[in-house]
Amino acid sequence: MAPETDDPAGVWNDALYAATLFAADPHGLGGIVLRAGAGPVRDLWLDHLRDRLTGPVRRMPPGIADDRLIGGLDLPATLRAGRPVIQRGLLAEADGGVVVVPMAERLERGTVARLAGALDTGLLVLERDGLAARLPARFGLVLLDEGQEDETVAEALSDRMALHLDLSGVSLRDARTAPSHTARGADAAAGPPAPDATATLCAVAEAFGIASLRAPLLALRIARLIAGEAGRDEPNEADLIEAARLVLAPRATRLPAPPQPGEPEPADPPPPEPQPPQDADRPPEDAAERADATPREADETVLDAVRAALPKDLLARLLAGGPPLRAGAAGRMGVASASPLAGRPVGSRPGDPRRGRLDLIATLRAAAPWQRLRRGEADPRRVLVTPEDFRIRRLKQRSETTTIFCVDASGSAALERLAEAKGAVELLLAEAYVRRDRIALVAFRGARAETVLPPTRSLVRAKRALAGLPGGGGTPLAAGLDTAAALALGIRRAGGSPVIVLLTDGRANVARSGLGGRALAGEEALAAARVLRVQALPILVIDTGARPDGARGLAEAAQGRYCPLPHADAGSVSAAVRAATA
Repeated sequence: MAPETDDPAGVWNDALYAATLFAADPHGLGGIVLRAGAGPVRDLWLDHLRDRLTGPVRRMPPGIADDRLIGGLDLPATLRAGRPVIQRGLLAEADGGVVVVPMAERLERGTVARLAGALDTGLLVLERDGLAARLPARFGLVLLDEGQEDETVAEALSDRMALHLDLSGVSLRDARTAPSHTARGADAAAGPPAPDATATLCAVAEAFGIASLRAPLLALRIARLIAGEAGRDEPNEADLIEAARLVLAPRATRLPAPPQPGEPEPADPPPPEPQPPQDADRPPEDAAERADATPREADETVLDAVRAALPKDLLARLLAGGPPLRAGAAGRMGVASASPLAGRPVGSRPGDPRRGRLDLIATLRAAAPWQRLRRGEADPRRVLVTPEDFRIRRLKQRSETTTIFCVDASGSAALERLAEAKGAVELLLAEAYVRRDRIALVAFRGARAETVLPPTRSLVRAKRALAGLPGGGGTPLAAGLDTAAALALGIRRAGGSPVIVLLTDGRANVARSGLGGRALAGEEALAAARVLRVQALPILVIDTGARPDGARGLAEAAQGRYCPLPHADAGSVSAAVRAATA
């Protein structure tokens, strides 16, 4: 959803100014998160940034392999030299410059970790292909966030980026007609340096619910850049306001608490009583304690500036008590499973080419360092390869995750439980386009269990199937677990990744035969749960009973996760499922 703003020209000018500041210190500022779809507005902003950069600019392709990202063995040079020669990767090539990352919200966890590590140290540690090296890699990142709705960049990276920009509400006409105003440091009134810039920015960050310590430190670095642009050695209050507006406002998670009304002052305050002489052994009163008694004027000024800079959509979410945009799960799209013949390459390993796909380049890399010893008097143009050099590809496929809701639809609480399940299913289906998940629903009541909703990603189909779902009767818990297990095994055989979510109070009273009896029904339910453990089927048991621990035994028998939610609603159920499948 595009941010609501009455001044797209102001948003555009802020983005241009942010690019100018970033170009002055790419590595020190970490980078920029630019939320905007592919189009002329984003291209225009990137052109503006490139014009101000003095170092190299590299674009990181989606799904980049490790040997291209961090480097590896330069095979042609190694064969010519007869010794290992390092080939620098993209991050080392960008030393002193910027790496542009498209579709940053889809980055794999491993790639996120490598980028974050290089940002923190300014070095790239290369240990692969028999090589060991430390290469300089002081670069900044431009993370192009093209996600939909609440899908955004992994927090491990976004937290390290000083500037967060959103151009999704800016049109090309706004960008072309906006009056240029990208140098602001000289415009600020030449005031005295701020007395304690670090404390002011930390206080503002705390007031807006920003937990990360990186945010005020990055804001301080921005303030110093603004001051340096105007020829000042130290930032003044105006510089702090501008830095807080650019860095802290987009990170706000709450509004500052309103000041508490003070007691009215008397018209004629009595004269102060004479103080006794201070004891020489007693230390003077801490100035910081006196300052904490009332908000500092500088803090209040910066707070007001940040509050005024909050985007309208973010302000509305904060006023409603909702969170800002959720950080993505580093491109999570199901579970990665090993595959010998199909999938995305994730490296290579020694092996027999008859039992996998030969990685020719990796094989030659393994053979290259040994050529001088192997050749002897042989033809130097030949490359001698032995079986020990063979490398086969390691491939991984993304398997689709299917969440199977197994719902206790029995007894007097049936309608409430079904309403919870229906709401949770609809909430999770609404996120299916992000997580690439499917949803299924198994209901058990009376004397049997049935698959009410086969695996689907269609919200319309799910609502239609859920609308007329009846409830009431006994609790055939074992039959419900059997049906969910059979469905999960079928999904696994088809290459998917099933997760079972059981909503029940754990009080079974109908056996598999359809006859009543709590003792037999309870034993069969525990046996069915142990089958899930043997089959290694992941399960989350949500205990909806009024008494705690009613379903804990089932979770222990299945070696699953246990979550007591006696007053569960659709939101809490869906949140528990997301946490269990993350």
